[in-house]
Amino acid sequence: MGGADLNDGSRIAVAVGNPSHAEQLTRTAADVARDRGGELLVVGVVVTPRESPLALFTDEVITRDFGGERRAILDRAVETVSGTGVAVTGRLFVAPSVWQGVLHAVEEFDCDGLVVGWQERTREDAVLGTNVDRIVSRVPCDVLVEKIGATADGVEAVLLPIAESPHAELAGEVARAIAFSNDARIDLLRVVDSRRDVEEAEKLLAERKRAFDLPVETTVRVGDVADVIVMESHDRDVTVLGATRTGRIRRRVVGSTPREVGRNASGTIVMAKRGKASAVSRLFRW
Repeated sequence: MGGADLNDGSRIAVAVGNPSHAEQLTRTAADVARDRGGELLVVGVVVTPRESPLALFTDEVITRDFGGERRAILDRAVETVSGTGVAVTGRLFVAPSVWQGVLHAVEEFDCDGLVVGWQERTREDAVLGTNVDRIVSRVPCDVLVEKIGATADGVEAVLLPIAESPHAELAGEVARAIAFSNDARIDLLRVVDSRRDVEEAEKLLAERKRAFDLPVETTVRVGDVADVIVMESHDRDVTVLGATRTGRIRRRVVGSTPREVGRNASGTIVMAKRGKASAVSRLFRW
């Protein structure tokens, strides 16, 4: 498929399928890979249901003779980030479903992170879309789910809501990577329940601001978390937020706030979920 040979360093995968979104998803994944000093694996999946006659052929034959459309999308995505300083490789995988193919790619190449697109829901009980739900709930590495907004000439501001979440640190890393790559600023946002909490929130944002070596602005708002984030997103190109905890089984994939923001906010939305393997690795390093 072209590109650099994969090595044993940090590796970010990006799953591409929708030709309208493949290039943007790949650019986001490249930003994260560059920030981590790693490389990029662009993944395409040729779906062959087990009852399909194609299942009689080898993967090599299927990708060669029946993977033309997927290969074209893959090649365009790889070309998007070629020459940007990030080592990139494109690979086609054959699987009974998209989510199984993506998981196979992540496991086979021991990826540290994965970027996928937010799909329209195909079932009433789906949260992000059937394939994405299954990927996010099963993948062991960090995962970013991106809903692409209106295409803009560039990124001037990245909105980063600050919340208590095990995924907040990852959201901050992603926001920094996107802002750095686009010479953009980061806008830290803290939403509180009442005006009594404003002073404490301002101190928290001042502390978080020092962690970034980029232009940073801070804002404290009083109100409903999701509503405020949606409102603030109107003036920013990208919003990055961490998954949130929730008690309902069906919502454990991302949490209710990211779901509501993703459906209603303006611009591009990136939801970050820290993987179990990544959390263990970070604890080991400490």
